[in-house]
Formats: sequence, structure tokens, C-alpha cells
Amino acid sequence: MRLDRLRLYDFRNYEHLDAEFVPGVNLLVGDNAQGKTNLLEAIGYLSTGRSFRTAKPQELIRFGAEFCDLQAELTGAEREQTLRAVVFAARRPRQLYIGGVKQKSAAGLSGVLTTVLFCPEDLQVLRGGAAGRRKLLDTALCQLRPAYAAALAEYGRLQEQKSRILKDHAVMPSLLEPLPEYNYRMAQVGAVLIEYRARYLCALEEAAAGYHREFSGGREQLRLRYQTVSTIDDPFAPRKELFEAILLHQERHYRAELESGQCLTGPHKDDFEALIDGRAVRSFGSQGQTRTASISLKLAERELLRRDTGEEPVLLLDDVLSELDARRQDFVLNQIRTGQVFITCCETDRLTDLGKTMHVAAGTLREG
Repeated sequence: MRLDRLRLYDFRNYEHLDAEFVPGVNLLVGDNAQGKTNLLEAIGYLSTGRSFRTAKPQELIRFGAEFCDLQAELTGAEREQTLRAVVFAARRPRQLYIGGVKQKSAAGLSGVLTTVLFCPEDLQVLRGGAAGRRKLLDTALCQLRPAYAAALAEYGRLQEQKSRILKDHAVMPSLLEPLPEYNYRMAQVGAVLIEYRARYLCALEEAAAGYHREFSGGREQLRLRYQTVSTIDDPFAPRKELFEAILLHQERHYRAELESGQCLTGPHKDDFEALIDGRAVRSFGSQGQTRTASISLKLAERELLRRDTGEEPVLLLDDVLSELDARRQDFVLNQIRTGQVFITCCETDRLTDLGKTMHVAAGTLREG
């Protein structure tokens, strides 16, 4: 898998960009706030249909423009392909295209351009809130499984609608009439999400444990523990049992949801815990252990994508190397000798011999 060419029109601070990339390492060098991360964001958006920086599409559009246009030429599965995304400033729906064919949703992008993003925030994902860890799972699974991407999108719509009902039912009691139907469907779709997440996390744990063991010189063992709806004893149980357990959890929290006006039950609250030698990283892990475990997770994510698709996913390293000490930098760099990689940094230091160097300044890109 490789990205050969990227064209941007009125995206972030890029009025117009037409850039070609090499199959190996592409080093993006420049001062802060010049547009390095914007390039990675554009690649990530064409890969997943989502920005890793904002949930507001309008923020992707250059100030004063009415829309932005992102286009990519790539090579994957021994054939050439094109991707395009057009995002509008008004409330007009965005448009996504694969090979010139308009897609109904972002789920259609799954597997076309697979990417793994690693940014400074990811170094603390194991210590932060549950949302960051859910995002890690969801981003990977949406690229691997179109059915998961579709289920996640449907669950999000159902949750939003149910939240409106719970918020406004005191003023308009009739809103509660369709609530049982929403709960039933959310339990059905929620069972799908839990099934996929549990199986993916199991594979992620196996791969990440290997990297962490190598990283720590065999001294530490990394484990991952899935945390979901409390009525589910076994997340690997048949989907019907997961569905029934979610329904039971909904029943037990029915009154609490009405009183709080919030959706309190379901896989939108899922999490996972990382443990090193049986101790929770979030509570007891040192700064070094936390970073090592986070790096291991990202390298494992890349490995699982490679195993599943048969191709090396494009790796996006957003200024992450500057956050690591020399030993951890060496470990990461030794793992990226294959596949296409994009690295952003302010200074090249010892990275100049890795591949093609491009300088980013005020929304422009030049080689050399």
C-alpha cells in the first residue's frame, strides 16, 4: 500500500497542493503551524472519512473558501486507485469517491487506503480518558471491517436520537413512546460492536505483548483487558447472549437514564485497561512504561492491518519522535524500515538519511 500523489484545494492552510511521494520514508520538515500535520490529516481523512483533529468539517476548509477538495492517487493490491473527498462549508453533505464512483458513506472507504497514525497524544492514551482508547479500537476496526464501520455509524445515530428523547421527555412525555424500539435496536447493534472489539483486542494484545517484551528486554509482560457492559460476563459469547445482556443492563438503568436525561448504558462507554506485570498502567505505570506500551500498541495495530490486508499500511508519525528518548526513537525507527512512512518534524537531526525530505512552510511544499 502506498500513496503516490496528493492534491489539496482549500484544505486548512493549503490553497493548492500537488505533491508526489516515494514508497519509503517521506520526511516533512518545518516550523510549527506551517501545515505539516495538515498533510497527515488530509491523508487520514481520505483513509477513514474522519479527521483525527476535529469533529467539525467546517474547520477543514481554508478560511474564506466555500469547500475543500482532497484527491489521492495510490497503489494497493497491485493496482492503481483514486480517492476523493469534497467537504462543504454549508450544511451540504460531503461527497466521497473511489475511482470516480460516489460512495454512500465513509464505510465504503474501508480497506482502500489503510493508515496507522501515531501522534504525541497517543503516548498518553493509556493514562487518559476512555474515549481515546475507544477511538484507537474504532479507527483500526473501521479500516479492517466495513460491517463494523456501518454498525458504529448506526449506533452513533441511535445514541444521538435516544439522547434527545432522554433530554426532552420531561417537557414532552410523548417522546418516550419510541424509546423501547431504540433500546432494542441499540442492543442489537451494540452486540455487534462488542463482538468485534473483543476479538480485535485479543489479537492486539498478542501482537503488542511481543513488541513490549522485545522493547523491555524480556523483563515485562503487557496485557490488555476489555471492559464493557457489566451484565456481560463473556464478551466472546454468542451475539444473541450479548444482545440479551445489553437489554438487561438497559432495564436496570431505565430509571437512572430518565432521571439524568443521559444515555448511561451501552458500548459507547466501553474501555480497555493495559496492565504491565499485572499492574494497571494508568495507575501504576511509569512515564517510560506508559510510552513503551503505547508504542507497542501502535506497532501492533500496524502489524494486524498488514496481516489482514496482506499489505503494509501507510504509517503516519506526527512529530512523535521528538517526544521520545534516543532508545525509544531507535526502537521505532528499526520497525519502519518497510512500507511507506510519513514523518513530521521540526529538525531532521539524524533522520535525513531515511528517505525523501520535503520542507513545509506557510501551506507550501518543496523538495530538498
